[in-house]
Amino acid sequence: MASAQQPLSAIDWLDRHSTVPLAEPRLPDLNEPPVTDTATTPEVEVTALGEVRADAVGLLPTATTGLPPTLWSASSEATLRSLLSKLEAHPLPAIQALYYTLLLAEADPPHDASADAAFLRARVHALVGYGAVEPARALLERAGPRNPALFDTWLSLTLLSGDEDQPCAMLRATPQLSADFGARVYCTARAGDWDTAALTYDTATALGALKGAEADLLAQYLDPELIETLAIPEAPALPSPLVFRLFEAAGAPLSTRRLPVAFALADLRGTAGWKTELEAAERLARTGALPASRFLGLFTERQPAASGGIWDRVSAIQDFDRALFRQSVDDVRKTLPAAWDAAVSQGLQVPFAQIFSDKLQALELTDATKTLAFEIALLSSDYEVAATGHQPENARERLLVGIARGAPSAEDANTAREKAIVAGLTARGAAEDDLALLNEGKLGEAILRAAERVERGAGGASTALTDGLATLRAVGLQDAARRAALQLLLLDTGS
Repeated sequence: MASAQQPLSAIDWLDRHSTVPLAEPRLPDLNEPPVTDTATTPEVEVTALGEVRADAVGLLPTATTGLPPTLWSASSEATLRSLLSKLEAHPLPAIQALYYTLLLAEADPPHDASADAAFLRARVHALVGYGAVEPARALLERAGPRNPALFDTWLSLTLLSGDEDQPCAMLRATPQLSADFGARVYCTARAGDWDTAALTYDTATALGALKGAEADLLAQYLDPELIETLAIPEAPALPSPLVFRLFEAAGAPLSTRRLPVAFALADLRGTAGWKTELEAAERLARTGALPASRFLGLFTERQPAASGGIWDRVSAIQDFDRALFRQSVDDVRKTLPAAWDAAVSQGLQVPFAQIFSDKLQALELTDATKTLAFEIALLSSDYEVAATGHQPENARERLLVGIARGAPSAEDANTAREKAIVAGLTARGAAEDDLALLNEGKLGEAILRAAERVERGAGGASTALTDGLATLRAVGLQDAARRAALQLLLLDTGS
């Protein structure tokens, strides 16, 4: 079973320890009573010393995650790939952080893992779906991107982050790494070998391997004078990263607003205007793919250039940040509501709490400002500390404090959601549907299914919510369960 965890936060930890942004591990809470009486140790599979198994690579070691190396090994690859392909697109932040931890954990692969790194590719695809391009790229680099099954994905991700030098050099040296003629032409031309690039282009177009917008854009890339005579092709609804960059090279950059969130990273390469960077930062922070510290850095980089829309949000955040810096209770009281509204409007309450909660809790606030500051603190990683120092004034606050401290009372629960949460957080073991999985050693699979139930519970499925929280808590993921419960009550998540 996984050991009891404080925030499983892969993004901030990776930001501190490497160039990769990702959710903030804490030591286990040694004061919390155990929620299971026994634990079984699955058999350990031995691998030859020095052998690199692509499906087993991760960025977060067991000591960081508290998850065992056998996390995935008892499950089938097909089952896990199916579960990963169906992850909720917009999960609760606590579940999002849990997903990142699972996807980035070092662990043995499924027992029937194929030789083509399909399980790793499924993890990478899930990360990219949330905009976590750099961690996904780091996984591929750790696995060894010289594997043709991984190379094209690696190159595509570096095109989004603007770091394609290494894969392009590798492709020029070993063309058989990719069957993508567009990538070969681009990388060859980028290195200044225009003759070889043109020859490759002519061969590929003659074979029909290059056509449409990609072929036209590559022609213009090879001969910039064609930009004046050949019309820029119509942008496809979903361009590849290469086509996206080729539009940019042709002087017709595409907006990333309507593209998948992974493309937002391309706006943070220093090539876009500040407004575009701010919009990209909001999208990436919403999914937890951008560290909160970098988000604040972008929002306080300079003075707003205008008013309305995102500029009003920037002004509100900056005014509040200055009030906190001055430690002025009166200024904080005046600026907090607008700053909080700005965060709420973009679904950024949890990043806001991570950035500002500590300084906010240090002030002697009163009335409505104190209440709001308390609820903001409950959305931060220090929610338990905030609850310990708070004197609840009504049943709702007693419930919130009880959840944060791991001991909610059914007497304080009034709504169906509140009752389902209390039932889940006070259950004596995992949900019955998950017991068989856990007895078979399928811990990772059980966690994924429990997280999915919590998400269903956010939509009003009370039994699913209770079962999901119960299983998370039973396997030692008390922090994820508590934070999900708090977020269900404090964020606007439906019924």
